[in-house]
Order: sequence, then C-alpha cells, then structure tokens
Amino acid sequence: MNSDHEVLLTPSEVASLFRVDPKTVTRWAKSGKLTSIRTLGGHRRYKESEVKALLLKTTCNS
Repeated sequence: MNSDHEVLLTPSEVASLFRVDPKTVTRWAKSGKLTSIRTLGGHRRYKESEVKALLLKTTCNS
C-alpha cells in the first residue's frame, strides 16, 4: 500500500472536516492548496497530516 504508512483521506472525508462540498476539495487540489495523490483507479487521496495542518491554519486565521 503506502510505504511511509501515511493515512490517506478521501475527498468526502476532507470535505466533512472543512464543512465544504467534495468538489471544493478537488478545486483546492487543482489550485495547489492541497496536494493530492492519485490511486491506481484515478481517485484523489489526501495526506491526513497535510489536511490537519491546513485545518489548523484556517481555524487559527478565522
């Protein structure tokens, strides 16, 4: 699976953390706000550590 054992989240899981639509998460990936990893099937996954860092950054700035 993943050699460094990083937990990967689906767009829906990320969206629920930020309370946004999963399509918003995809736009964030396309704009570079989040780094996405593609599965063999072409689906996007996001590193949990990066998502949590962005969540902390956005909650601290609000």
